[in-house]
Amino acid sequence: MLILLAIFVISCKKEESTNSRLRPIPDQTALNTLQLNQIQVLGSHNSYHKRMPAKLFDFLKTINFILPAEYKVESLDYDHEPLYTQLDTYGMRSFEIDIYADPNGGRFKNRKGNAFAGLPEASGIAELAQPGYKVMHIPDIDYDTHHYTFKSMLTDLKKWSDAHPNHLPIFLLIEGKETTVGDFLGFIGFATAVRFTPALTDAIDEEIKSVFGNSLDKVITPDKVRGDYTTLEEAVLNNNWPTIGESRGKFIFVMQGASVDDYLVGHPSLKGRAMFTNSTPGKPEAAFVQYNSPVREENSIIDAVQKGYIVRTRSDGPNEENRTGSYANQEAAFRSGGQIISTDYYRPDPRYLTKPAEFTNYSCRFPNGELARINPINAADKQTYGKFAE
Repeated sequence: MLILLAIFVISCKKEESTNSRLRPIPDQTALNTLQLNQIQVLGSHNSYHKRMPAKLFDFLKTINFILPAEYKVESLDYDHEPLYTQLDTYGMRSFEIDIYADPNGGRFKNRKGNAFAGLPEASGIAELAQPGYKVMHIPDIDYDTHHYTFKSMLTDLKKWSDAHPNHLPIFLLIEGKETTVGDFLGFIGFATAVRFTPALTDAIDEEIKSVFGNSLDKVITPDKVRGDYTTLEEAVLNNNWPTIGESRGKFIFVMQGASVDDYLVGHPSLKGRAMFTNSTPGKPEAAFVQYNSPVREENSIIDAVQKGYIVRTRSDGPNEENRTGSYANQEAAFRSGGQIISTDYYRPDPRYLTKPAEFTNYSCRFPNGELARINPINAADKQTYGKFAE
């Protein structure tokens, strides 16, 4: 009898464990009728980034005074959790990824900055020897990353998506980069970047299709949003975004940076492209726009959201709000209706525990830990629809 009871208890526990993974999500019927531009999500800035080796950081501090503004060490001193952790634990639904062209492979397999810090120059990483787009912040000095290649990052994201087929759409902001330390220190062996061409931007789409398939069924593309309108902007201004229900389980790619102009060549209004681009209102391809300073640009963000654009803004900057503890930018970003809010601190900088005089416990989360919010600007009348799941 005791044996049978034990078997019954174990069986129930197994069933409970299985059911906990298969529990139905709360009713999302009303929320699924919202359109893609009627929500707000949080995302991480330079989402792949890992803090550089301490020895290299200490060396860079000694030459900080000669480094260009974008390479100052104080702006490089941060790191992120793996993308799976950001998705599952912190609810990130937007990632920002920097990519460098490496059509022949091996361009970034050595780290010249290490030579000045007593570290090995050779990475020993086989992926870096292969042709294809590489993911990193700054070659030679700020190179540590959770994903070495664009394809490996996309592959992992697709695996997660396939395991969570009902997830809210994920925005992938892809910045094509073509500047490096090698632009002013190339004469001592620092790597330079490959400049973009239309053919090289074609290769970005090819890498996306190599993971998601030529049909791009799991990708919301400009063609799908444009529909029968003449231009993409016309579709956006007429609110032709898909609904949340239609967008679940899918990705939206948005290109920014040095690769944008080449990406548009031969593709007016982004016809036939896998990605949107960050643009300026008034251009035929305008659908996504960016305002980085929500306190100063709050009215511009509100205006863009009301017109139908999707806006990316920031709640904080690396090594700023984690030191000051200010929530001014975050509060303005939330109020503004900016749909994609980028943060470096979806959890507090861990150093606030060990260096409380230097760091605060600042963090960026939606009220009550919500995964996403109904947009306060263009969906204010929908606030009774409930809370988002997945």
